[in-house]
Amino acid sequence: QVQLVESGGGLVQAGGSLRLSCAASGSIFRSSTAGWYRQAPGKQREQVARITSGGYTNYADSVKDRFTISRDNAKNTVYLQMNSLKPENTAVYYCNAEGALYMYWGQGTQVTVSS
Repeated sequence: QVQLVESGGGLVQAGGSLRLSCAASGSIFRSSTAGWYRQAPGKQREQVARITSGGYTNYADSVKDRFTISRDNAKNTVYLQMNSLKPENTAVYYCNAEGALYMYWGQGTQVTVSS
């Protein structure tokens, strides 16, 4: 089993930056694909970025060139560096870890971008 704890959210002005962290427990995290998702009020949860155990990444078109996902397997942690934030990036950001037979979610961290 994997437990995920996100941190790093907060209030930031448009154009600013935040770095989200997701600390994982459980040895299977290192072999998992890790991802960041977000859910804005009244909207469905959407994928923001994913990184495989081997380091392959993909991003939603809306965040390419502004957000960077990375992982430190020695620390069992995945990060999301968010630059040039926009008000429409306001949402609860969730971390997840998935494999062929499982998917785990964190509790989420609020990111609010003011205009």
